[in-house]
Amino acid sequence: MATVAGNLFELAEISALRLTDIQLPEAFADTYPGPAYGPGGTLQLAGVNDRPMIGTIIKPSVGLSPDDTAALVDQLIEGGIDFIKDDELQANGPHCPFEERVREVMRVINRHAERTGRKVMYAFNITGELDEMRRNADLVESAGGTCVMVSLFSLGLAGLSAIRSHVRLPLHCHRNGWGIYSRSPDIGINFPVWQKLWRLAGADHLHVNGLSNKFTETDETVVQSARSLGQPISATHGYQAMPVFSSGQTAVQMAPSLAAIGHTDFIYCAGGGIMGHPGGVAGGVASLRQAAEAAASGIPADEYALDHKELAEALSHFRAPDEPQGKR
Repeated sequence: MATVAGNLFELAEISALRLTDIQLPEAFADTYPGPAYGPGGTLQLAGVNDRPMIGTIIKPSVGLSPDDTAALVDQLIEGGIDFIKDDELQANGPHCPFEERVREVMRVINRHAERTGRKVMYAFNITGELDEMRRNADLVESAGGTCVMVSLFSLGLAGLSAIRSHVRLPLHCHRNGWGIYSRSPDIGINFPVWQKLWRLAGADHLHVNGLSNKFTETDETVVQSARSLGQPISATHGYQAMPVFSSGQTAVQMAPSLAAIGHTDFIYCAGGGIMGHPGGVAGGVASLRQAAEAAASGIPADEYALDHKELAEALSHFRAPDEPQGKR
């Protein structure tokens, strides 16, 4: 990175410069292990087959205690969720200490797993100093957890590589801060560059934003980012990572998301799309599963909704008033 995106950006003669792609020599992939799980290992660990993983984000950073967080996890699991993640702003805050949060959340997850035989994946945010991250990753694993989360730009490539060499769980990687490098059309580094390096360093899941998102990114670049995670790092190393769609996602965007990347091996995170569903959490999760079933079967969402109440409610509630039926 120092070579291809270092002082070149500081040259006085240049007023606009973007790094749009990078080709890595085979020696890089020979040196770094890449993702330990990727899409296939993640789906197997989560017990999900032939459909996207339905997920959500809990916001303990707004004041939820460990008990509050665990109670919400209980409600989400009862509703049929596959995946839950910490917010990127929540790591080890005073109102929701990491160790206590892990203990209370895993108590709920393990109880449901013993009853159903299916363990929901929770990505605990371990972002912090390196020794702290190692300790927290070990804590999650010893409690029976199946995923940890890191904020990529807080760790850096060396930090991600170091935690990859230690942790034995999937690494859910959040790219918060990427807007600094991508938002300007004149200066920056495109996602296809970063994601190759992050995959090389061990990222199993990578956020790619979402269609019709709340941020500034266009649908075109979201799709480009999601597709890029399936492209091989080199001639002999695949190193695929799992796309994570999030940011204002509901059942409405499920079909175009699936169509855009052409497969179901992704995580689809919805906050309001689940919590804000007229049927509550269970209705929100059901609507997303039904939307995925329809899309995977090539059935228009509105047609499938005729016999699926939760999907019908979601399309009516979340679709923009001026958006014609059938657009998605």
